[in-house]
Amino acid sequence: MSDPLLICTDLDRTLIPNGPQSESPLARKRFSRLSARAEVTLVYISGRNEKLVRKAIRNFCLPQPDYVIADVGSSMYRIESDGSWRAQPAWQDIICNDWDGKTHDELAVRLAGIKALRPQEPSKQNRHKLSYYVPIHVAGDDPLDQSIRQALDELGVRSNLIWSIDEPAAIGLLDILPASASKLHALRYLMQQSGFTVANTVFCGDSGNDMEILTSDIRAVLVANAMPEVREQALESAQANDLSERLYVARGDFLGMNGNYSAGMLEGIAHFYPHTEAWMLLDESGVPHEST
Repeated sequence: MSDPLLICTDLDRTLIPNGPQSESPLARKRFSRLSARAEVTLVYISGRNEKLVRKAIRNFCLPQPDYVIADVGSSMYRIESDGSWRAQPAWQDIICNDWDGKTHDELAVRLAGIKALRPQEPSKQNRHKLSYYVPIHVAGDDPLDQSIRQALDELGVRSNLIWSIDEPAAIGLLDILPASASKLHALRYLMQQSGFTVANTVFCGDSGNDMEILTSDIRAVLVANAMPEVREQALESAQANDLSERLYVARGDFLGMNGNYSAGMLEGIAHFYPHTEAWMLLDESGVPHEST
């Protein structure tokens, strides 16, 4: 058996083909083939909550992961062999100190006077995550960002502001988390707990809330359907930090696929770990080839 490999991926518009671009027909089946290998530990890292991640797995026939980092890094679950989800309370203990005992509702009341912020649905909130919709033209703008940070500073809390864009809905998104909570921090914690390093870990993403991992020292894949602004920002940041060799931007034409969604994931994973290409192969009818 080959060395262990930790494959981590965002869901919406990365593994899940719910953007406007087309999906290569066999891409998800190839990804399932890859994920079934004994060498692979699979992690979903998503802004979705537990309920919505479970729904996505059912609706899109996704492979069962070994771990789920949900709510943009503010919750973590281990998936047991019987399919049950076990929350990881140690992670909650780490991040809760940043809010100095303040509750979600106390932070929400303090931010209520900022007109650009519209709270997302209750199902998208949790104990350590405040989520808002914002007009797309001000999402991430310095004046708005500074106003929010000032309000939170006055409460004496340390927070992490994560901006992103919902491209199909044409709206900005903001997640406010404890400073220690993010996709990157959660992934680093999981790597440490599971014995993985940057040498045998790869992350796949597409959007602004993936940027911290995409431009870190962790090997990362940006799928071809990512927005041009995200692609430009990721490439510039990786170059500025001398990490260009750690970021792969999918182009398509790998195994005849277009590079969007899971096709781009497979392309990038094979770029970093060429031996995994044999694990992805299917015949023309979609039946797996035998590989070792």
